[in-house]
Amino acid sequence: MSKGRLRQVHAAFAGGFGSLVMGALNVWPSYTSELYSSNTTTPLSAPMTKGEEAMLGSLPSLGAMIGTAVAGTLINALGRRNGGVILSLPFVLSWAVISVSSSMNLILAARFFAGVAGGGFLVLAPIFTSEVAEDSIRGALASASIYLYCMGTLMSYLVGWFLSYRTIIWLQLILSIVCTVLILLVVESPVYLLRKNREEDAKEAIAKYRSVSPNSMVVLDELSRLKHQIMPAVELVSVTEMDPKAEEAEKQKLNNEDIQEPKKMSPLKILFVAAASRRAFMVVTIAITLQVFMGIIPVQVYAKTVFTQTDPSKSDLNTVLFAVIQFCGAMTSALIADKAGRRVLIISSSILVSLCMAGLGFLLQTKAAPAWVTVVLLMSYCFSFLVGAGTIPYVLLAEVFEAEVQGIASMIIIEWVWFLNFFILGIFPFMTSIFGIYGCFYFFGAVGLLNAVQSFILVPETKGLSNAQIQDLFRARKKN
Repeated sequence: MSKGRLRQVHAAFAGGFGSLVMGALNVWPSYTSELYSSNTTTPLSAPMTKGEEAMLGSLPSLGAMIGTAVAGTLINALGRRNGGVILSLPFVLSWAVISVSSSMNLILAARFFAGVAGGGFLVLAPIFTSEVAEDSIRGALASASIYLYCMGTLMSYLVGWFLSYRTIIWLQLILSIVCTVLILLVVESPVYLLRKNREEDAKEAIAKYRSVSPNSMVVLDELSRLKHQIMPAVELVSVTEMDPKAEEAEKQKLNNEDIQEPKKMSPLKILFVAAASRRAFMVVTIAITLQVFMGIIPVQVYAKTVFTQTDPSKSDLNTVLFAVIQFCGAMTSALIADKAGRRVLIISSSILVSLCMAGLGFLLQTKAAPAWVTVVLLMSYCFSFLVGAGTIPYVLLAEVFEAEVQGIASMIIIEWVWFLNFFILGIFPFMTSIFGIYGCFYFFGAVGLLNAVQSFILVPETKGLSNAQIQDLFRARKKN
């Protein structure tokens, strides 16, 4: 692998590493809550209450909504590298506070603060990846946030199974510091440098990401393409060939009229006015919305209960296996996304999810098979979801938008995802009380089938295409 591609992998890995830290952060309460609630073993000044236990798990998601809102402004002002470093600091500070605190209020505040970083990195990663990745490996690199998040949950489950409370906190702190170092060492995005009128630095950055000389045609061609994407088009009129009378008339017009230069449209306006951007936004938003309502978050919550009911002595082992399956599914998607294509993965994955959910609903309703069959179906659902429906929408998020609107589109969509996760977790208990758990699984299966249909109709194949080709594809689909 060339140095340029290694730098691209580094950039994607550094941007996605915040998701690994966030995954470990989210799982941490699953094996810490019991310790905090105990009257005899709690490291706190007083045992944790039920209300505090609920906030221990939910506060990072609320913090993530704030992080998502501010990340775009931060990385546009300071750059992907410097902005990323600042976004990573809440991770470090939060675990430093938790390591020395016995106050539940301080720990809750630290959890909220860490969530700000997690939300910010979920915005940073697709933007950074879309700006530096080659078309041929963009799918694999754009999946980094998802499989690194799964790796973070797996690591956290494993250390929670074997290590002590204090040791786990120190390991979490080390991961947070690694996150800061990784993003500190990346080469800055050429798109950001061009927006700051640092053309020579942008040429150097492109050269490093492509392993070529700064004056090579590869760099000059890509620089020209990026300029075309991010700078407003202007109509140029030749003055050397202008008729003298026409030139004089033009001068008189400039003297007599108050001519104002047309204002450049804001990225938000471009997102909803430009046909290609508007259609791309619709496709990604629909795919991510249906992904959430395919039930991965509630199923993860319910999985631990199923494992305990099946065999309490193996519940920890099954929980770790569940995390392993998640990671394997996400990695499989990353490895084959640039070969199999986006449409094939998201459609086939959604169909498999629908079948697994229908099977789970039937077994839970009829009790027609042993409990271990339910566990196997849960594992199958998890793998099926993450091999396509759970990852491809984030690949699309990183590749279907023009550079001018990538930041605002990512912020809006990721903010929407956090809200939907909060919403579905809030209504899931009411759904189970009204329809039963099997009714909820039937609903998730129906959404999976709906996602397969809408993906077949709306989602274009973007495998191996440049950003310009993807924009042309959306414009052509709009005309049709």
